[in-house]
Amino acid sequence: METKKALKYIKGTASEKEVREIETWINASRDHAKKFNLLKAEYIASTFDETINTADTNQELFKYKANIEKSSKNKTKNLRLSILKYAAIFIVILGSSYLIVSGNFLGNNFEIPKDAITLELENGETKIIQEDGTAQFVDSKGNTIVTQKGNKLNYNNNISNTEKLVYNTLTVPYGKRFNIVLSDNTHVTLNAGTSLKYPVKFIKGHNREVHINGEAFFDVTKDKDRPFVVKSSGLNVRVLGTKFNVSNYPEDISTKTVLVEGSVSLYQEEIYKPKEATLLTPGHLASLNKSNKTIALEKVDVSLYTSWIYGTISFKHEPFKNILKKLERQYDIVIKCESKELNETFFTASFDNTSLEYILKTFRNNYDIKFSVDDSTNKKTITINP
Repeated sequence: METKKALKYIKGTASEKEVREIETWINASRDHAKKFNLLKAEYIASTFDETINTADTNQELFKYKANIEKSSKNKTKNLRLSILKYAAIFIVILGSSYLIVSGNFLGNNFEIPKDAITLELENGETKIIQEDGTAQFVDSKGNTIVTQKGNKLNYNNNISNTEKLVYNTLTVPYGKRFNIVLSDNTHVTLNAGTSLKYPVKFIKGHNREVHINGEAFFDVTKDKDRPFVVKSSGLNVRVLGTKFNVSNYPEDISTKTVLVEGSVSLYQEEIYKPKEATLLTPGHLASLNKSNKTIALEKVDVSLYTSWIYGTISFKHEPFKNILKKLERQYDIVIKCESKELNETFFTASFDNTSLEYILKTFRNNYDIKFSVDDSTNKKTITINP
């Protein structure tokens, strides 16, 4: 379905031929009906201030149902019921449109689940992203800004020209990962417990600048005229086009940058000064100590810092307390270990896409570390007993 044609149908400006085409498409499958309802809900939400005084929700829904019934005479009863089911879903979405626009979307009547991936728009709206879903987000003019297919958001570089930077923020909770393609075709993978703030569209005359809390892997599209800058807790990473990993969790004592290929410049000042910047070359790690603001460089096994992209948990000569924190992020759990001696003990291991139970049993069998599991609370709690 062409988005522009569907929006003409929603606005009531489609020709008779286009109306027939859209209605035929809607009735072709439950998935089509669901996509149409989501698009219509998004459009109404984005133009609510313009339509609140003229739209009659009940009347419009009645017309919608009538069109569905009229054009589905030759469809099976089950398909008609499914379409009406999605129309009912549409009522719920439409009913929340006022909350979105008025800024009360996060008020007492609605609470974002803690395990939800969220997208915060420039105007303060917060949308829940379903990992296996498909969706389109449009502006007030009906232009598609971003599309979602499964665990990836893809921003449209062809949206209307603008001279103002408009930001979105994607937040990924513990236990999940997500991907995003920015408007310049830069690919970013966000690790668990990460938020990324970025422009909907990069514009001329400005660096490509994003802000990160957490951890992400960047595959930056080359643009010699517009450097790409990642800002994270006092450390700025400046590149023209390369692949690198940034880890900047609030609870960590350092911000780490690992370079896979290309080159990057690291600097702490607001303004980039080439002569004062630290150059990072492939296969090296740069760690900014958040306390004394010093940067240390060392050669590392890059895979230890990037394997999380593929679901692997790796650590080399790392204290047990750091390992537990990684497990908390990866599996969205709480782990308690009161032993100071054990917390400061160093371990080396790698686990490929395995269960938390298997990891804990590995520690138990090899290092005689006992543990107990408590499922009675909202979040699973593991207690380590050395």
